[in-house]
Amino acid sequence: MATSIALKTFTGLRQSSPETTVISHRPTTLTYRPLRISAGKFSPKVTGRNLRVAVIGGGPAGGAAAETLAKGGIETFLIERKMDNCKPCGGAIPLCMVGEFDLPLDIIDRRVTKMKMISPSNVAVDIGQTLKPHEYIGMVRREVLDDYLRTRASDSGASVINGLFLKMDKPVDKTAPYVLHYTKYDGKTGASGKRETLEVDAVIGADGANSRVAKSIGAGDYEYAIAFQERIKIPDEKMRYYEDLAEMYVGDDVSPDFYGWVFPKCDHVAVGTGTVTHKGDIKKFQLATRLRAKDKILGGKIIRVEAHPIPEHPRPKRLADRVALVGDAAGYVTKCSGEGIYFAAKSGRMCAEAIVEGSEKGKRMIDEGDLRKYLEKWDKAYWPTYKVLDVLQKVFYRSNPAREAFVEMCADEYVQKMTFDSYLYKKVAPGNPLEDIKLAVNTIGSLVRANALRREMDKISV
Repeated sequence: MATSIALKTFTGLRQSSPETTVISHRPTTLTYRPLRISAGKFSPKVTGRNLRVAVIGGGPAGGAAAETLAKGGIETFLIERKMDNCKPCGGAIPLCMVGEFDLPLDIIDRRVTKMKMISPSNVAVDIGQTLKPHEYIGMVRREVLDDYLRTRASDSGASVINGLFLKMDKPVDKTAPYVLHYTKYDGKTGASGKRETLEVDAVIGADGANSRVAKSIGAGDYEYAIAFQERIKIPDEKMRYYEDLAEMYVGDDVSPDFYGWVFPKCDHVAVGTGTVTHKGDIKKFQLATRLRAKDKILGGKIIRVEAHPIPEHPRPKRLADRVALVGDAAGYVTKCSGEGIYFAAKSGRMCAEAIVEGSEKGKRMIDEGDLRKYLEKWDKAYWPTYKVLDVLQKVFYRSNPAREAFVEMCADEYVQKMTFDSYLYKKVAPGNPLEDIKLAVNTIGSLVRANALRREMDKISV
């Protein structure tokens, strides 16, 4: 949330260099090999077949990548182990994703038009009054969305393989293939599956936070959060309360560095939380989230429990030769809000588009320069958003008084408009200079009051 609140206030966060404007948007913590761009017409032609690319992982990133590749003339293989993937994910998608990825409305469980941001002291702020009649936040179940995108990739010509990627042998020269080793599950070989190999010209790693593709190219580690979620079937009369409403809880009780949520799905609610700094206490935080919402979910039955790591920042290395990372494997989850679905699908599509373009629709071999174009476009479009949300998380999630200030700030109508406009459409909403000044003053005021409250609380605790 609150992407646009500080885009003007924190403009100095963006890295800049007058000599090399091409990479001015990149974080200084990331290291890159020298830029090599070769025009497709100088790359060797692929003879007797089209370019072959394997996509490892069948979530939003992998499904979007595989569909784009297949439509672009690439011989595409999508390898996914869990075809009924139920990742513990809030499942919120922005309105722009529905149109941009042509998603059918019947895979969207709920259209959320109202949100409640609930402070540590249980002060609730209603958010959503600035939404237009046609605007909403979509709520989906990951198993439904992921299956739809994989099916569409298959219908576009991709070969979808139920298999577990194990490792890959790197090519011996610039045009030699990558040899992928995986265990194939086809219902005929039993639970143990069958070991198979596959030769491809390039690989897209879309295999999540624990990416084996990332490990195979030495992409480096990153901080990660643990997300814990319970799907709770609640009585129909209580479900009506959540018909178009989502809740977010902040406080040390539900998470020391993130938030708890209650998001509505088709016939149940998803209740969850996450943390980076106190992973061992995640069940305690989950219990606290349930307790905060207890009156509204009373009588509910837990029908599914899920847990999964979520990356906290991009990996130090996101490509090597003809291998690129997308989605969670690359670390594309925003801090503060924890949003990842749209960015996963978008990165998968952008990476695939770079391959299609660089290979002249599968007719020529690609190299690292072609894949680097994807990273350049990605960083230019989204790096400022990631950095701003990182700062907001550090400022407003550091203590309960700061969280009280954050919730107070969310009551401002201008904040809500800027936040929702930026979230729904993934574009920086144009601000009003006078309102921006007012917002800055109010933000400082909220933080001052938060610090005063903290001092009073410290006196009481002594």
